[in-house]
Amino acid sequence: MRIMFVGDSMTIGSTGDYTWRYRMWQHLNATFDGPYRIVGPRHTLHDPAADAPTSAAYADPGFPEEARRHLAGWGEGWLHMAPLIGDMVRRYEADTLLVSLGLIDLGFYTNAEQTAENVREFVARARTAAPHLRAVLLPVIPNVRAVEDPPFGAECERFNELLAKTVADLSTPASPLLLASEPDGWEIDRATYDGTHPSEWGERLLAGAFAGAMHQAWGVGAAYGVLSSR
Repeated sequence: MRIMFVGDSMTIGSTGDYTWRYRMWQHLNATFDGPYRIVGPRHTLHDPAADAPTSAAYADPGFPEEARRHLAGWGEGWLHMAPLIGDMVRRYEADTLLVSLGLIDLGFYTNAEQTAENVREFVARARTAAPHLRAVLLPVIPNVRAVEDPPFGAECERFNELLAKTVADLSTPASPLLLASEPDGWEIDRATYDGTHPSEWGERLLAGAFAGAMHQAWGVGAAYGVLSSR
């Protein structure tokens, strides 16, 4: 299994973060018996001081560089990743994508319908590179803006409806797609440190959402013990 994390600022993380990618790496090491590798073109965190993805200051310096690999970027969404994903899947021979995108699209670039079309383009390009690719897609998790700005919140809800339909339409036995559940217990005040980006607790919840979907559908690893990791 060759896993590629694809995401926005919630996935790349910022200087001093563990990241949910780290939590997933820990979980797989503890529960998955099969061989796996984390792949991707990037390995750094976003550095707020430089406003660039140049930081190697993970909260755990023991997080090995080969496990830090990803395709995630601060301010990047489906719009940005769709043109890249085919080449990245091909180059790094990824066969499993864990994808958390959409909030930035809806906030700055595209409406729900346009964003859903970019999801379809993303999947098509990824499958052109790897016809038997499988993927887990996370719905947009409402942030503080979605709470305070009802039209934006409604757009997030609309996109999540379209994302569920897209996953159902496009999933095939040869190339299965899973829609992860919004993490149980996601409370903005506790799960984020600024209304959007995950706190240490939020990182565990995000990892748990992906791990739960993979375990239930594909028998990968085990259920994530998030409640015992407070």
